[in-house]
Amino acid sequence: MMEHFAIDLLNEYRTEEIPETKRPVVNPKWRELDRQKRSVKSKLTNRQARFAALTLHPESDQAAVAKWQRQKAALVEEIEQLDKEMAEINSQLKTTPSHLAWDKLPESEKFQRLAPSRKQLVDTVKLIAYRAETAMAAIVRESLARTDDARSLLCDLFRSEADLLPDLKQGVLRVQVHPMSNPRANRAIAHLLEHLNATEFTYPGTELKLVYSIAAEAESPSSAPHQNPAGQEI
Repeated sequence: MMEHFAIDLLNEYRTEEIPETKRPVVNPKWRELDRQKRSVKSKLTNRQARFAALTLHPESDQAAVAKWQRQKAALVEEIEQLDKEMAEINSQLKTTPSHLAWDKLPESEKFQRLAPSRKQLVDTVKLIAYRAETAMAAIVRESLARTDDARSLLCDLFRSEADLLPDLKQGVLRVQVHPMSNPRANRAIAHLLEHLNATEFTYPGTELKLVYSIAAEAESPSSAPHQNPAGQEI
């Protein structure tokens, strides 16, 4: 549904207040402390790796040794400082609840939510459409050697053009689907249309029965009047 019907699409921008509730939400103070902890831990891991990789060649001169010692001392000082920061943050995290009830959240941290009514309606329509497509895909698969092609074939059918031919005298609305790109697809679609015609649906708001066909079949030579050699219709 995410691929074919964009079920995750944001289609509502109106917001509304969240009603007072005891539902827990993440504590903003805990979230900030957790962010600081991850930042300090990343720096500490980097400094420890640099300290472990800091080596001295056995034949280094006195200047190189002095530089090596200064680098090690600087890294040790940074590591000790980061260790101290990590301990302080861990201590604060132990005394800071990770979640708070919504009504206990500071006013400056409260936010609004997207109005759910429109998205619920649109998602409901998409769910119904997806279920209908799934049912049709099951029928189309009966005429396909590669069953995975069913949904893509239906997508092509939904995007293709069709002729609507109302016949008020016979009480039918003929829907002539334009042919697909190959005979295999046409056979699968014809199989689907047979099932749709068997249901004898009527077009909403009218008494016209829906009759589906592929346009090429409706105009096939077998349906045209035969002529004898003299040119007269039989």
